[in-house]
Amino acid sequence: MLQRTMRLSRRTFLKGAAALTAAPHVIPASALGLDGHMPPSERIATACIGINNMGGGHLSALVRKREAQVVGICDVDERVLSAGQRTVERAYGTAGGCVATRDFREILARADVDAVVIAAPDHWHAPIAIAACKAGKDVYSEKPLALTIGQGQAMVRAVRRYGRVFQTGTQRRSSAIVRRVCELVRNGRIGRVTKVTCGVGGWNRECGPSWEPEPVPPGFDYEMWLGPAPWAPYHHLRCHYSFRFIMDYSGGQLTNNGAHWADVVQWALGADDSGPVEVEGTCDWPQAGLFDVPRNIHVIATYASGTQVHFTDTGGEPKFYGTEGWIDLGNRSDPPSIAKSEIGPNEVRLYQSSGSHMDNFLECVRTRREPAAPVEVGHRSATVCHLGVIAMRLGRKVRWNPATEQFVNDPDAERLLDRALRSPWSV
Repeated sequence: MLQRTMRLSRRTFLKGAAALTAAPHVIPASALGLDGHMPPSERIATACIGINNMGGGHLSALVRKREAQVVGICDVDERVLSAGQRTVERAYGTAGGCVATRDFREILARADVDAVVIAAPDHWHAPIAIAACKAGKDVYSEKPLALTIGQGQAMVRAVRRYGRVFQTGTQRRSSAIVRRVCELVRNGRIGRVTKVTCGVGGWNRECGPSWEPEPVPPGFDYEMWLGPAPWAPYHHLRCHYSFRFIMDYSGGQLTNNGAHWADVVQWALGADDSGPVEVEGTCDWPQAGLFDVPRNIHVIATYASGTQVHFTDTGGEPKFYGTEGWIDLGNRSDPPSIAKSEIGPNEVRLYQSSGSHMDNFLECVRTRREPAAPVEVGHRSATVCHLGVIAMRLGRKVRWNPATEQFVNDPDAERLLDRALRSPWSV
């Protein structure tokens, strides 16, 4: 589908070429790596797939990083893609050599791409990430890791089979304050952890009780946007950020913000390779309108230790309660001595990122070591949220075996582990 590829216009290119011809043949210091920048040949060639909202933030950050060179951008919305081109041009100039396309397969087919950053809607995470692994690319993919538990399991298998570096976009894993709080909890400063509360937030988009199909806007490849999801008529609230409120593409705020909080909780509890053993939840299910994810939720995930983690619409960042006091992610505690406590050299210390979450990913692409939030961690964290959605769909408690990643004697729940994908897409 090369006709979809959008490069810098010939006029722009010729204008830049003419300026270069007229100017003295001076090679910039940045091109040689003499001003502290890496020469282009040593930078990690990176492509961004999905560049609206969070993806746009990743693109803006990457073009400023000395160790990376953005060589490709992809989005199904031509308006968003044009904005991404302008971002790249402002950073690199007209000779940036960055290809823009509406088909991610063109990105993956390029031999000069080392790594991809995926910020497409949730229903696209697994198909794109697995295809990227098969194509030999390292992957940074936004949370939640996948749309379903089954897709997450497939992503874990693909990353390990093809030996790729994979970073899940749960950025708090690279936060110094979050790491410190998790270390305090892990080292028993609040005693035995009895309860954790997490506020995932309520709906921040609204759709009325009725809606009508709309014409697809020019320049928007709606068929590609739907991809593996069931076909449905276009409406502007189906796409971009508000996809989060439609079950075909997401699980609501529990799988959105909740993926961040579940990740922090698992880290603090030492459950990165495990998870809860029972999950139950209540919610309101919309009876009309386009949006159909649960709202007014209260999900309780119970771990083998007896710790209960509560996810609700209201509230804020995780707050850990124990037999000896409490602490929150702002390093506030009761008693205050908990937050002021020093962590000794022989106590549990957790993974420390140097710089941002993206910096950590780029460093690991170069060194081949594990990043702060590898695929298994992202999968286990997202699983907590998916279990909550499944429990609410069934309207009852479900029992989970984190060792086998299966429900306990529950065929109805087992059928909700995964979903069929629309042809021709697969994982």
